[in-house]
Amino acid sequence: MLQESKLKTFLDFVGTLTRDEKIWVNGYLSGLISDGQSQPEVSAAVKPVTSKITITYGTETGNSKRLASDFAAKAKKSGINAKVISLDQYRLNDIAKENYFLAIVSTHGEGEPPAAAKKFYDYIHENTLELNKLKYGVLALGDTSYPLFATAGEEVDSRLNKLGGERLVPLQKCDVDYESDAEGWFMQVMHQLTKSSNGSVNGNGSVSVTAPAVAKKSTGKKIYTGTILTNINLNDRGSNKETHHIEIAADDIEYLPGDSLGVIPENPLRIVEPIVELLNIDREKTFSFRSEEVTAFELLRKKLNIFYLPERVVSKYAALVGQDIPSTKIALLDLLKIYPLKDNSQFDELIEILEPIAPRLYSISSSPEAHSGEVHVTVARDKFHVNDEWKCGLCSDYLSQLTVDSSIEFYIHKNSQFRLPEDDKDIIMIGPGTGIAPFRSFLAHRDATGATGRNWLFFGDQHFVTDFLYQTELQNWKDSGTLTKINLAFSRDQKEKIYVQHKMLQNGAEFYDWISNGASIYVCGAKEPMSADVEDTLMQIVEKFGNKTIEEAVQFVEQLKEDGRYLKDVY
Repeated sequence: MLQESKLKTFLDFVGTLTRDEKIWVNGYLSGLISDGQSQPEVSAAVKPVTSKITITYGTETGNSKRLASDFAAKAKKSGINAKVISLDQYRLNDIAKENYFLAIVSTHGEGEPPAAAKKFYDYIHENTLELNKLKYGVLALGDTSYPLFATAGEEVDSRLNKLGGERLVPLQKCDVDYESDAEGWFMQVMHQLTKSSNGSVNGNGSVSVTAPAVAKKSTGKKIYTGTILTNINLNDRGSNKETHHIEIAADDIEYLPGDSLGVIPENPLRIVEPIVELLNIDREKTFSFRSEEVTAFELLRKKLNIFYLPERVVSKYAALVGQDIPSTKIALLDLLKIYPLKDNSQFDELIEILEPIAPRLYSISSSPEAHSGEVHVTVARDKFHVNDEWKCGLCSDYLSQLTVDSSIEFYIHKNSQFRLPEDDKDIIMIGPGTGIAPFRSFLAHRDATGATGRNWLFFGDQHFVTDFLYQTELQNWKDSGTLTKINLAFSRDQKEKIYVQHKMLQNGAEFYDWISNGASIYVCGAKEPMSADVEDTLMQIVEKFGNKTIEEAVQFVEQLKEDGRYLKDVY
């Protein structure tokens, strides 16, 4: 504890600091403690090494874009003009002309770059470039629950270095709780871009300045343990679908409408038990898994992906058993039966090549204002045919089987680019099927907070009688005035299939009037073909009812995206 006089001085000093300055002080003090230093080096007059820098981003959820904009504002305060641009808009041949370049890249799917970064990623990997004057930094966003965590950012960083680029700062990989790590990384970048009387300039013009150490979080993403309150099938008898509304209670849960819930499913016993029996495994034998001691049975049940192994794992398995195995996705049990291990002692080696179960994300369908202490999700049980046999998706099947009072672990995946606008702004929501989930959250939130903006929903599914999800709630919101307007499209209730985009076009004049007067458009659901069809219809509406050329309509929609008024959460 500080002496009273020192404490007063300290509090007075802290009270004068901005948020960014507090972050700097926090990192600096942490660095002093970890390095055993007692005397801070205080730099005197500072000036930028460069007057301009390019900050690029590749994103699907919008987190990279938000960080890029925040970093640009901070750079400007230090006298550095930052050009912020999405990697899908970046002129690829400009990379060879850059002096100072930052890339903020997320990772999706099987370690892939987001769609917005794909052209840039391919360009630098498929071309031999001379980047000897490039000084760069890469911030790689990801999720440590996935096997290929932040791989896209890692590969961009590695490739730029191989092409001759010089790292301003080391690669920073961030988990879903990325804010403090990202802030610390950019503080280090700014230190490298700033001269001081205590710093020295090396031969290539970059600055040798010791940046403050970044305070490391003691834990990663916050894992909640929840209790199932409700698990009901929203579809009526006779439906081709099974859609579960699941309510979970959890202490001190924090989320906002637009966020998603991350779940790591358990493998079903029907595939775990046969593996245990086939290999005659000692269930209680312990293994170290991500700094945790777990039994062999727990590994197979809760930790490792044994459902469908990706090709990279099948390739490692082929090397393990010394056999030529075709590159394909296959369940571990089938693999063990067709290409058995040499002997059961190879189980330990098998564990080494298997990957963790990847989490699945589900749009949250509740509001913290309307459903205190709870989080709700809307889950379609995924069913598909394989070799004349019905199969179910691992996570949707797991969630659909959870019973009331059972426990579940989950985390919150923030989506800062799928947020409600100000309370007085209008919104148009387009969400067929389980795409309704975040819009139930939006409507519940606006209802609970008394928001005055108008709300228009487009919803669709196969049949009105069996597939009208949340019908009673939507009707109540319509009656109370929270839901200003609703248009429904049930595709198979008539000979001609009708989808949400057809309803958009039928209401095109009013639709264009809403967006002309400031309404934001939100789309959630299937990426293909739904979201593509919706965007094409939006173009038609703007062209027809806005009396614009095709080129002008394209520009209008692009401006909506740029202004944050056309937002998508698609999968």
